[in-house]
Order: sequence, then C-alpha cells, then structure tokens
Amino acid sequence: MRSIRSRITIIIIIAVILSTGSALALGITDVVEIGQSSSKQSLQLLCENGEKNLDSYFNSVGQSVDMVASYAEADLESEGEGNLKEHMEKVNIFFGKIARQTSGVKTYYYRIDPEFSDKEKGFWFVDADGNGYVEHEVTDITQYDINDTSQLVWYTVPRASKEPVWIPPYITDNLDVRVISYNVPIYLHNRFVGVIGIEIDYSTMAEQVDNIKLYEHGYAYLNDSAGNIIYHPYVDVLTLPEDEIPQTPDELKGYEKFIRYEYNGVEKEAYRLPLQNGMIFNVSVPVSEINGTWKSLIRRTVWVSLGLLVIFILLAWQFASHITKPLSELAKASERVSEGDYDVELKYNGKDEVGVLTSSFRSLIQHLKTYINEINTLNKNLQEDNITLEAATIRDSLTGVKNRFALRRDYDTYYEKNIHIMMIDIDDFKSVNDNYGHSVGDYLLKKTGDALLDNFGAEYSYRYGGDEFMIVYPDISEDDFRELIKELISQLEEIYLDEKKLPVHFSAGYVYGETILHDDLRLMLRSADSLLYKAKKTGKNTFIGEEYSREKAESIQKREEESFRQW
Repeated sequence: MRSIRSRITIIIIIAVILSTGSALALGITDVVEIGQSSSKQSLQLLCENGEKNLDSYFNSVGQSVDMVASYAEADLESEGEGNLKEHMEKVNIFFGKIARQTSGVKTYYYRIDPEFSDKEKGFWFVDADGNGYVEHEVTDITQYDINDTSQLVWYTVPRASKEPVWIPPYITDNLDVRVISYNVPIYLHNRFVGVIGIEIDYSTMAEQVDNIKLYEHGYAYLNDSAGNIIYHPYVDVLTLPEDEIPQTPDELKGYEKFIRYEYNGVEKEAYRLPLQNGMIFNVSVPVSEINGTWKSLIRRTVWVSLGLLVIFILLAWQFASHITKPLSELAKASERVSEGDYDVELKYNGKDEVGVLTSSFRSLIQHLKTYINEINTLNKNLQEDNITLEAATIRDSLTGVKNRFALRRDYDTYYEKNIHIMMIDIDDFKSVNDNYGHSVGDYLLKKTGDALLDNFGAEYSYRYGGDEFMIVYPDISEDDFRELIKELISQLEEIYLDEKKLPVHFSAGYVYGETILHDDLRLMLRSADSLLYKAKKTGKNTFIGEEYSREKAESIQKREEESFRQW
C-alpha cells in the first residue's frame, strides 16, 4: 500500500506535468507559427528590397542610355548625316556628362555602322582605374561578322534585335574586364546608324547582390529566364567552362515566388522575383537556419521546464500529511494553469513541505508567464519591423509621396469607384537641372511632393517617375476637385529658394469617372497622360481635365500601339 506521502507526491507530479505540458504545448505552437511566419516575411522583404535596389540601379543606367539615344536621334533628324562629325562631338559632350552622373559606369560608347559612314567610327571612353574617362581606340567592326550575334555582342545583338537590350556578363574587348551592358540601336529615318551603350562594372552589380545576407549561410544570386546563372557569390560563371557552370534547380524555373527545394543534399527555401531587365533575383536560405531561431527558443523553454519539473518532484517528496487544504488550493491552481490561466493566487505561506511546493509553483507560473511575455514581445517586435519595412517600400524617399509599387498595391482599392486621376509634371524640368543643378532639381521635386501631400493627402499622392506625379482621388465632385487644383497651383507658384522665387511652372491632365471594369483605372491613367501631353503641346503651365470616356481611352491606346509598331 502506498503511503499518503507517496499518493500526494504522485498527484502533485501529475498536476505539474499536465499544467507544464499544456503551457509548453501552447507556447511551442505559438513559437513555431510566429517563427515560420516571420522567417518567410523576412525572406520576402529582403528579396523585395534587393529587387527594388537592383531595378532602381538598372533603370538608372537604362534611363541614362535612353536619354543619350533620344538626344542623338533628335540631333540626327535636325542636322542630317551631312554634319556627322559635329553630331558626334555634341553627343560626346552630352554622353560624358550623363556617364559621370551614373554609378558604376566602366565605359560608354557611340559606334557608327560602317555601312552608314566609312569615315566616322564613333568614340569609346573608358574609366580603367577610377581616375576618370579616357578615350580609347575603338574596335574595328569591319574585322567581325556583324551578322553573328555571338561576336561583338554589345553591337551585333541590338543591331539584330532592333531594340534596346541588356547584354549578360562578358569580358569587354581589349580591356579584359567583366561587364554587363545596356545598348540602344540608333536609326535615322529607319536606317541603322549605330549603337549607343554603357558598360557597367560587373563588380558593381555583384556588390549589390553580395550585400544581401540572411542568417549565416543565406545568399542572393541572379539568373536569366532560361535558368542560366548570371551572378552567384560562390560560382565564378565567367571563368568556369560552360559545361561546368551549375544550372538553377528545376524548382526555381517556374513562376512560384516561395519555393522549397533541395540542393547538394541541403534543404533550402527561396524567394524569387523578376527584374525589369529580364533577370531573375533569388534569395536562398537553408531551412535549418530558418528554423534554428525558434527551435533554439523551444529547446531552452523545454530544458528550463524540465529542470523546474525535477525541482518540484524533489520538493513534493518532502510534504507532510496534514496539508489537505493547501494541497487542495494548489491542485485547483494547477487546473487553472493547465487551462492557460496564469493569474492564480496562492495564499499559503507555511514553512512546511506544502509551503515550499506552493512557493515553487508560484515560481514556475512566473517563469511560464515570462516566457510567454517574451514570445509576445518577439511577435510585437516582428510586427513593428514588418510595418517599418512595408512603409519603406511604398514611399518615395525624396518626396514622401507613394511610389509605383504602392500604386500597384492600391490598384484594387479604386475599383468600382468614382475617381479623379491626374498626371502632373514640372515644365522644362531638365532646364532646371541644367541651369541650377540636380540639388535644386531634387529640392523642386521635394516641394512638389509637399504641395501634393498638403492638398490631396498622403493616401492619394504618388510619384509616377522622374518629375511626373499622379493623383488618384476617389469620391469627390468635379467642382471640389478643381478647388483643390486651384489651391495646388497657388502653392506651386510660390516655391522659393534662398528667398528667390523659382521660375517654374507645371502642367497637368486629369479625367474623372467611374471605374466600372477592372482595366478602367489603367485606361484613365492613359487618358490623363494624354491630356498632360496635350497641355504640354498647348503652351505648358496648363491644367486640362475632362470626363472619362472608355471609347476615347481605347482609341488613344490603339493609336499609341500603332505608333509604337510603326516606330
């Protein structure tokens, strides 16, 4: 027959195990859910941030080349091919300014097709050591088969494709330097003139990718749409033989963003996003490291709980027989704890065995509450970090208004609503940059954003790109919207720098109506942009608005598509 002490000890041990096990089970479930969710969010946010940084960098390079190409074609159309030498000198000066303002540019060039001119070959400027651009002897194109796109890829590929193109990494001619390049074919009246392009240092792109780290062995890399690796921090794709370059795992060649896969015996999780230049950006992390944080917390919780449980077993053995009332209270408290209620009060403070057990039980409850509070604090901190990261991804850092990523995110909120959508930009903004400098241009962009925020609010103001801004304002009458425009114009006309009024004006186009179909917002945007263009053509410093017509918007779209195909 068991003694009363044994029976009491067994009862207490069972109660403690049940309550501790229930608390641990609840805590472990919460930790697992929070840990897995936060790990995925961290992986996604890191990939999205890296994708935006790379897209921003590639876009800045592409915009620089496109700007020079537009300038060159406009100059050719105005001057003709008779003044080709003078044309090259003007483009050279303009290109030099643009290249110096673009990060990571290794070389820039304007190469003339030998069939267009056998006298002017073009120019090629190289910054070999970081001390400035020096003109380099151009490659003799006549020594190559220009119909073979595997040779002189920076020239033959855009010539064959007849459109701007990013060229994957290669060793640039004569310099033995790794680069990637963006090249634009130049035409004069549908006649191929040559190629304008920029080669950026491969290491500049690599540094941006290498800076993206997650956990100890997480890394980022780039591949093309066919799965060929373009850059990998642990694979030198430019020195390995082609048949030795590893391919992107098959699981990463689909369209899913979150992928779980195995590589070289290691289970990994990746998040991938396409870049605007056709590359795919991947962030990959071993699953063991993703799970490591919350598993470590669970192990510590289990070991502490087991240690406390052992202490309670030892204390329970010391109880005396006259503890019915304190023991009853303790049993009731254990039941409440097992149900997840940790706010129990134990009044017994005797010096006997029951008193010791009661005190230890209080300690166990406090430890469990502390661990749960730590878990809740961790969850709160993760949520705050997510909110901070989300805010950074949807706001334009210079002007404070929302960016195009935020517009895509907000798209569905404007569906089936009466809205006004307005496109506005700064007249002759390039002249401001040229005459006053880019710092003044940035100041003007910031003041423009402030005016939009003051009059239309942060929820409906967007920076569409460059000096172009957009307002999407729902549920407002035409008269009230025009009043807001008047207030906006008044504020924009009073932009001062060093107590001097800046001589700047603005033009805008807007439409208003109901977004009945899902693509109405996109068509309204196109219509507003068309009215902005009309305002520019009619003398600038003009605001034009009209009621939305889907038929007219589709006509504008069709006309633009036909113009693009003819171009």
